[in-house]
Amino acid sequence: MATKKMMLYINGSERMLVCDPETDTLADVIRRLGLTGTKVGCRVGQCGICSVILDGAVVRSCVKKMKNIKDGSKITTIEGIGAPANLHPLQLAWIIHGGVQCGFCSPGFIVSAKALLDTNLNPTRQEVREWFRKNHNACRCTGYKPLVDAVMAAAKVMRGEMTMEDLNYKMPADGRIYGTGYPRPAALAKVTGTCDYGDDIGMKMPDALHLAVVLPGVSHARLLSIDTSEAEKMPGVEKVITHKDVKGNNRIMWPCGHILAKADGFDRPILAEDMIYHRGDVIAVVAARTRAEARAAAKKVKFELEQLPGYLNILETMAADAPQVNKEYPNIYIEAPLIKGQDTRKIIEKSPYVVEGSFYSQRQPHLVLEPDTDQAYVDADGVLTIHCKSLFLHINIFTLAPGIGHPGEKIRIIENPTGASFGYSLSPYMPGIVSVATLATGKPVTITLSYEEHQHITGKRAPSFSNARLACDEKGKITALEYEIAYDEGAYTESADVIAQKGLRFVGAPYKIPNAIGLCKTVISNNAVSTAYKGFGSPQCYTCGEQIVDMMAEKIGMDPLEFRYINVYREGDESINGNKFSVYPMTKILDKMRPYYREALERAKRESTPEKKRGVGIACGEYNVTSAPNDHTEIVLGLNPDGTVTHYSCWQDQGQGADAGAVVHTYEALRPLGLRPDQIKLVMNDTALAPMHGPSAGSRSHYMIGNATIHAAEQLMNAMRKPDGTYRTYDEMVAEGISTKYTGIFDTTGMTSDLDPNTGQGSPTAEYTFGAFLAEVEVEITTGKTRVLGMKCIADVGVIGNVVNVDGQALGGMMQGIGMALSEDYDDFKKHTNLAGSGFTFIDATPDDLTTEYIETPRPSGPHGSSGCAELFQSSPHVAVINAINNACGVRIYELPARPEKVKAALEAKARGEEIKPRKYYMGGDLHEKIDYIKANPFTPKN
Repeated sequence: MATKKMMLYINGSERMLVCDPETDTLADVIRRLGLTGTKVGCRVGQCGICSVILDGAVVRSCVKKMKNIKDGSKITTIEGIGAPANLHPLQLAWIIHGGVQCGFCSPGFIVSAKALLDTNLNPTRQEVREWFRKNHNACRCTGYKPLVDAVMAAAKVMRGEMTMEDLNYKMPADGRIYGTGYPRPAALAKVTGTCDYGDDIGMKMPDALHLAVVLPGVSHARLLSIDTSEAEKMPGVEKVITHKDVKGNNRIMWPCGHILAKADGFDRPILAEDMIYHRGDVIAVVAARTRAEARAAAKKVKFELEQLPGYLNILETMAADAPQVNKEYPNIYIEAPLIKGQDTRKIIEKSPYVVEGSFYSQRQPHLVLEPDTDQAYVDADGVLTIHCKSLFLHINIFTLAPGIGHPGEKIRIIENPTGASFGYSLSPYMPGIVSVATLATGKPVTITLSYEEHQHITGKRAPSFSNARLACDEKGKITALEYEIAYDEGAYTESADVIAQKGLRFVGAPYKIPNAIGLCKTVISNNAVSTAYKGFGSPQCYTCGEQIVDMMAEKIGMDPLEFRYINVYREGDESINGNKFSVYPMTKILDKMRPYYREALERAKRESTPEKKRGVGIACGEYNVTSAPNDHTEIVLGLNPDGTVTHYSCWQDQGQGADAGAVVHTYEALRPLGLRPDQIKLVMNDTALAPMHGPSAGSRSHYMIGNATIHAAEQLMNAMRKPDGTYRTYDEMVAEGISTKYTGIFDTTGMTSDLDPNTGQGSPTAEYTFGAFLAEVEVEITTGKTRVLGMKCIADVGVIGNVVNVDGQALGGMMQGIGMALSEDYDDFKKHTNLAGSGFTFIDATPDDLTTEYIETPRPSGPHGSSGCAELFQSSPHVAVINAINNACGVRIYELPARPEKVKAALEAKARGEEIKPRKYYMGGDLHEKIDYIKANPFTPKN
């Protein structure tokens, strides 16, 4: 190490620092100075999270070596642009226009935008987009449009055309903030760089040991031995931890709760013992004084493997001669049926129109910008405290306590400010790793995975294979549906019971289908563990269902929108599961979409050329609100001595705006008290301080917590209310011995029922959201490259609680839907280890023409008429893109993603008079034989 003193002007102040010019990056130096507003994500210069201004130019500080920086250079970080009490117009614009969701990318974008406006105070939208493209600024949450909106608004302020007051949020005249764009309370810290995320917390923890993981580098093997002796001798190493150091049973105790499951769910070890089932299995963990020392030592851990065949997709494990991959359960471990109406074989035989096809959805990675980061320590009271990103804080306690050997009542989970998750953090795996490490070392520990490690360890959207056959009558009304769908759950059974339910509900939604059979399977492979991802379980269904519907419209010569229109649910219709809905908005949605669709068709016809074909696609979507039958949540409202009210809950915030949701719900429910919004205080996402919410999943949170908040507010106001109708103060309540805290509860027991294991009939969730997506694409014929020119969503998610938050979910969902359609995947273990290699949807692949409109049909059981929203927006936008490709150039891509080479091959086949179409997938047996068997031998629960 060659240490050197340097003098730099940082945010206008001369700073002396000492660094190693060869190894230190500018990001390392800045963050050591305490300027942790500069975040680090990919560490390879692909995401722009770490952007700073160096001598007037935007640079990615994570790859800018100090040896290439001159003494006396001028550097501007986010901390030098504005402070919480003195915001720059860009920072305020980011807050007001919804530029902050998870907020992890906000500092980098704002710094980059500042450099743009320093040189061009009147940019066009396209110039802003091009600036962000060339400076590699990436966002996973927003769809980019709000970020461009924010730059344009800030530029107006800086040109003197608008004041900061004009830009800022204004309280409505009637005082009602519900349904407005009330700013997120957490946004201020995020736009000023004062919000510490997990890695920031870890580097500032006193006496913390840094962890590094040892991965196997193979997908399937017997683990014969582990030798840690050489690693233990490395500088700074405190301990090398293996499964032998785990104090409990070394299992993630996540029950596979499906009544038909042939696996118990207790198959995933925290640290590998004698088997490797996928590349993300952790063999050992090194704990050392520094991150560099831990990583150096991890390379010295030796292990011996007996490599076994890696079964990387479930077509291999469903094959008739496939060996059993895990000795504890069969390869196909859930087979759940759907049976509705008459014998579909007879109906289809009599129907004049029949189409069939086979479809594949890929293993879409979440591609968050913050790789997983976790911390753990045991406090003075012996409480194991874990800091993490988590979709469900309390599930970490339930699933880890036996595995790590620590009592659940002595475990506390705290959610860090989170650089997004989109579902993968439902898994308790990495919290388990840090728990074992801190218990084994007796010291605080911290880990931030490299992006490659993150890709291998964390869960992905489950790939799926599906076969379907659809029939309709001479008027285009659907008569019958047959399908089977198999989800590749990867190496372990985590959350398989939940996704099995989805496969029975969303193939064929949102259409009236009188007769249907289906079979949903969950299957093991040696690939990445499958986990929750926005729209959980439904995009795979729509890959099948919304393509087969399009194919039917094409076969009978009917417009795709009009075919959908005559078949969507109408008042009183049932789903294929036999449940009815509280609202039926699909005809209104399509009526509202129709003029935009007609305009898009005319535009495509007018602007299409022989070289670049344009097309229009449409897809409908539906998703549940609440995650399972008998859902339950709790919150607490407490009156404080100063007259403010505190909302206590574990509404986990992954960037969706739980803080703003908690404020608007609490404020609306307590309107009679005459409080201001800033008098609502929040204590959230700490299991020691707030009650269990359940998962921030299934579009359940706004609905469940809203209802629980109303319940708590009614109790609090009833306790405060005097006989004359006025309200007691805190002091008066204490003097009278009246409680100042009340628990609000909401439970869907009595509103829901589980799916029947023999028929798939039932009503598992309380409410639903509905929508339609319109995509316009351009296909370059010679290369097969597809560009999405625009996308529109019309949705009904009930009464909107915060329009900026809902818009953000819609735009981000559509952007990720485009990625699912065209590029994103985790399948190549060498290529798919970083953002770019995995097909990340950067700004140049995301159209500026992303728009949303809403039909706000009040939900009878919803708080203030609201439901949830997020999952809908990633249900089927990808299929609108796939259908648009077919409309543009006459080729259908059955297996996603539709990469250029795949589209090109399909075009070349078409030119030869052929079609590239997968043969019907073999899924372990014949669909009709299995359904007939189930009918003859129904499952009977054991007493």
